[in-house]
Amino acid sequence: MKTTAIGLMSGTSLDGLDICLAEFEKLDNTWSFKILEAETISYNENWENRLRNAVNLNSEDLLALNSEYGFFLGKKVKDFLTRKNIQTIDLISSHGHTVFHQPQRKFTLQIGDGRAIKLETSIPTIYDFRSQDVLMGGNGAPLVPIGDELLFSEYDACLNLGGFSNISFKKENQRIALDICPVNIVLNKIAQNFGEKYDENGDLAKSGTIDFELLEKLNSLEFYHLQHPKSLGIEWCNENVFRLLENIDSLTALATFTEHSAVQISKIFNENELKKALFTGGGTYNQYLIEKIKAKTSIEIIIPDQRIIDFKEALIFGFMGVLRMNGEINVLSSATGSLKDQSSGIIA
Repeated sequence: MKTTAIGLMSGTSLDGLDICLAEFEKLDNTWSFKILEAETISYNENWENRLRNAVNLNSEDLLALNSEYGFFLGKKVKDFLTRKNIQTIDLISSHGHTVFHQPQRKFTLQIGDGRAIKLETSIPTIYDFRSQDVLMGGNGAPLVPIGDELLFSEYDACLNLGGFSNISFKKENQRIALDICPVNIVLNKIAQNFGEKYDENGDLAKSGTIDFELLEKLNSLEFYHLQHPKSLGIEWCNENVFRLLENIDSLTALATFTEHSAVQISKIFNENELKKALFTGGGTYNQYLIEKIKAKTSIEIIIPDQRIIDFKEALIFGFMGVLRMNGEINVLSSATGSLKDQSSGIIA
């Protein structure tokens, strides 16, 4: 039986709302998928600023934004379906936009109330995929390994280069996953000093000079010496990374942090003797970063077609919604560190 689902993803780098409509089918315990339509809707300046500053809101204003953003998501889905002339779909699966992520304190918050999406669209909506895992002692991240396991099993590893880089791979018959290091959440912020939203192709970083003393400080951060499972959030960057980059020339900061990202990513490949990896996410377009990774590891890097690069996370969140509606496991404890595998997400 085929199920059509929309996956919604808003990443920490705030480059827009990813909408991915896909068809999923299970035959003989094997899942397949087909992306039918997908696009990224850029945030206007108002929404970008509101989401960026949500972490500073008082509780009342944050609750109001949670509702308003939910209705915003619902309207964008309705508009998407109208423009694509799509009459019916089975469900919407929304990641929301992360404001807080502190699993050590047993909470995580992705705003965009799924009930508002359901009210706006009249389509069953699954949302809040992370909180249950955090309450069960997990990191609430990364969640996409279930999709890597069931939809992309032909690769030894799946690496996402987004706001943060995260990876999943098979080890001793278990799907291991972890956040590796910040990527675009740092690089994009530095690029803004040049009036750019991001460092296109890594050209700015390439023209800069690596500060090896700064590089050593970055590589020495405690997080990189912790065992998996582990995850990162903006709070960690504020406390650890941006503090080190204060008063550093922007070109030097870009060059050094690009090198740092390549070092940390390559280390995971080399330590786990991985042979073939699928690369996705916006950072895949950073040719300088990719060259740096290639120079530090012998792994075969597979860069898929553009829709997989751009929409793999939204695709997998759509898939997670399908699994949730079927009552099947959609969060792996081997990836998040929670008490057990689970079927997570609130159904509206």
